[in-house]
This record gives sequence, C-alpha cells and structure tokens, in this order.
Amino acid sequence: MTFSASNQPDLDWSQIRETIKLLTVSVAQVEGSMKAGDESVTALADSFSGMVDDMKNIHEILSGLQQSDSRDHALKHCEATQFRINSALVAFQFYDRLHQCLQHVSNNLKGLSVIIDTPHRLYNPVEWAKFQENIRKQYTMESEKVMFDAIHQGKSIDEALALFEEANRQSDDNEIELF
Repeated sequence: MTFSASNQPDLDWSQIRETIKLLTVSVAQVEGSMKAGDESVTALADSFSGMVDDMKNIHEILSGLQQSDSRDHALKHCEATQFRINSALVAFQFYDRLHQCLQHVSNNLKGLSVIIDTPHRLYNPVEWAKFQENIRKQYTMESEKVMFDAIHQGKSIDEALALFEEANRQSDDNEIELF
C-alpha cells in the first residue's frame, strides 16, 4: 500500500505519517552518527592505549640505563607524556555520556513514532503518561531527570538547560556518577 506524500498530497495524506517519517529520519541520523563516532573513538582509544604501552616500555628502557642528566631529563618527559595520555583517556569518558544520551534520544523518538502511529495510544493520556515515565526512568543521572522535569513543568529549553548544568555542577562537586 502506498501512501500520499507531502510533495504530492491527496485525500490519503496524513500529518501523522509525515511526522513519523521525520522522526524516523532523526533516528537514522542519530544512530548513523553514533556508529561513525563509535568507530572513531574506538580507534583513538586504541591508539592512546598503544601509546601508554610504548611509553611504559620507553620508561623501562630509560630506567635501565646508567644515571645521567640526559636520562633523567628523558624520564621526566616520558612521565609527563604518560600523564597527558592518561588524562586524554579519562577525557574520552565524555563520549560514553554523549553516546548514552543519543541512545536515549533515539529510543525516545522510536517510542514516540509508535505512539503517534497507534490511534488508541495517540489519543490516550494514560499512554502518554506511561511513555513519559518510561523515558524518565531510563535516565541514570540526576541532571537528566531535573531537565526532563523542568520541561514537563513548562520551562523553556534555556531554563531547563540552565537547571541541567547546575545539577551537573552540584553532582560533580558531591559525587561520582557511574553510567
């Protein structure tokens, strides 16, 4: 069965089907970007891990040499480089958070498409409330819940983002969040 499209509408045209198409495009973009990002971040992490191993080997070789100013100077540079590489590996954790967030967005858009495409759910406030509660439950960080709640309380995107950032700052000050 073929349906009418917005560029050639007929009596069968539906804004709901058009909405679902746009949601599906958004999901495809998010998931495609995540896949490309995964490959790049994996390659970077592997490269940095290899550099850590190489720096350990260089450090061992230098440590086995007779003590001299040059050897000590090289060891200091080796240790500084190891520290920078380890810091970079820790910084890659941002990608884990980004990936988790984008996965939530993708799942939420898919779920929204299903609700919109199912008439008995589309017009049922209980179904919407259940869907929204399921979205909120999947958040692992308190800052995400704060942002979700703010939007559902009618706050603007800017206000919700400000509350999200404040909750992140408080969380960073008070605890380590595992994800």
